[in-house]
Amino acid sequence: MPPAPAAPTASAPTAPPPRVVAARTGVAFVFALNGFAVASWFARIPAARESLGLSAGRLGLLLLALSFGAILAMVTAGSVVHRLGSRRATAGSTVLVAAGLVMLGAGVGVWSSVPLTAIGLATLGYGSGLGDVGMNVEAALVERRLRRTVMPRFHAAWSLGTVSGAGLGAGGAHVNLPLVVHLTLVAGIVLAGTLVGVRYFLTADHEPTAADHDGGDDPATGSVPARGSGVLRAWREPRTLLLGLFVLVMAFTEGTAMDWIAVAFIDGHGFGEAAGAAVFGVFVAAMTVGRTVGTVALDRWGRVPVLLGTVGFAVLGVLVAVLVPVGPLALAGVALWGLGASLGFPVGMSAAADEEQRAPARVSVVATIGYTAFLAGPPLVGLLGDRVGTLRALLVVPVVLIPALILVPVTRPPADR
Repeated sequence: MPPAPAAPTASAPTAPPPRVVAARTGVAFVFALNGFAVASWFARIPAARESLGLSAGRLGLLLLALSFGAILAMVTAGSVVHRLGSRRATAGSTVLVAAGLVMLGAGVGVWSSVPLTAIGLATLGYGSGLGDVGMNVEAALVERRLRRTVMPRFHAAWSLGTVSGAGLGAGGAHVNLPLVVHLTLVAGIVLAGTLVGVRYFLTADHEPTAADHDGGDDPATGSVPARGSGVLRAWREPRTLLLGLFVLVMAFTEGTAMDWIAVAFIDGHGFGEAAGAAVFGVFVAAMTVGRTVGTVALDRWGRVPVLLGTVGFAVLGVLVAVLVPVGPLALAGVALWGLGASLGFPVGMSAAADEEQRAPARVSVVATIGYTAFLAGPPLVGLLGDRVGTLRALLVVPVVLIPALILVPVTRPPADR
């Protein structure tokens, strides 16, 4: 394994270059818009279920189309990002995200068509998944240039975008805003904003070269990188695979809430549609707080102790949200769930990108494994919901979280192992 990059010395400049500061802002903006896009759909899932006349099980199967698109993106994203650079890959992905949102609005709000809705979900999933790898690779590059932990704050920007999307969704549900108008408006905002944000990506200075594709000595590490994107090599690395498994569990923890928290509180706690969207907002707001303050905890105590604590918070939060029938206490459980789920995904991505030369391949592999949660999660929870109720089905989350504690140590940086 190539040696880890040298730690910053005392003589290193304290202020980052303006180019890096601009990139940090651009990356955070793109993260926020990606979260805004997907949350705008998640917040209106109850309205879509009503319009399409679906049971919990059939809704879960429909949501599988989103996961299918995301998984397909993960399989190809490493090579795409390696060849195009994260700037161009992310720019292309946002066109697909916007197209998917427009198709969803038309499929649900105009024609009540399950097939068109499924195509829209797959397109949104592919665009969001490709953009996810592109912006995470770029974020890891910015983090290394800044020489301090900032990855969770980029994911906090994503969560802040989901808060905005959830708020707009709750408002739209409250005033009965037509879904096609809502999602088309969101598509325009996301497309225009992302194309501006990617202009500041550092990969304009760091685009792949012919040597990257053909192999050759890496001047930074003295190693010989794998031919091509190196994705196949990454699939044979034990640490990368274990990181992927950890991210899978954390993605399932997060994704189950994203898909089902609004519906579960409507069905299980008797909330209305607008209130259910607001519950989703509580979850993503808590994730935003966790990702914002979590960087301080990570720099002070390290990845392993912090993740052990947050996973514990998530377990407790799900139990309270599901088992306590008092509305305010159940909402407190949702907030604790959000805090507990906040750091697992970004820290897993940061760990996958610990070595810059191998970052695109490893992030792609970890993301591919992690996104399997979004493939299996919706139908699993939906089928359980048909038997025990949607709210009780959420108890599957602590069942998978508790064993995942043994995977936390794999997130240590290679130099600390």
